[in-house]
Amino acid sequence: MNKAYITGRTFEKADFTTAGLATGEYENCSFNNCNFANADLSGLVFSECTFTGCDMSLAKLAKTSLKDARFKDCKLLGLRFENCSDFLFSVVFYGCNLNLSTFFRKSLKKTRFVNCTVSETDFTESNLSNAVFDQCDLTRAIFIHSNLEKADFRTSFNYSIDPGMNRMSKARFSLAGVAGLLDKYDIEVDQEG
Repeated sequence: MNKAYITGRTFEKADFTTAGLATGEYENCSFNNCNFANADLSGLVFSECTFTGCDMSLAKLAKTSLKDARFKDCKLLGLRFENCSDFLFSVVFYGCNLNLSTFFRKSLKKTRFVNCTVSETDFTESNLSNAVFDQCDLTRAIFIHSNLEKADFRTSFNYSIDPGMNRMSKARFSLAGVAGLLDKYDIEVDQEG
């Protein structure tokens, strides 16, 4: 079967839920307000592509390549990023809803999550060294045996991270967020003097 090679194309309000995308590689393409919900994106390659205002909830990502992919204002519910190809995996998220997604054992070094909702997202055994969580809601996000060295959580909130179960050297937190590191002890931290 021939694989398509598509470069520099813009897709506007396309619905890929039934027909799907042509099998192949998409380089430097823009997907604006497209619907990928429950779509099968397995084996596709996205290099330097931008997804803006797209719904990719529950899309299948088996061996999907995301190389320098940028997601802006996207609905990414329940995505299993751990199924993506590891080769040159690189993503950035701005204003996205990543609830219930999983990044199990994924390398996310220096990945930026900006103004995202990341509730109940699983980062178990992932490498988040030097990652930045800027203004993110991390309610019930899961961090177990994760590398959080030099990660920046200073402006994020609602996280609960067990320092005894994660590598956290030089990770950055705000004073207000330190309580999220003590949850397992069931203590109350009073902000008042």
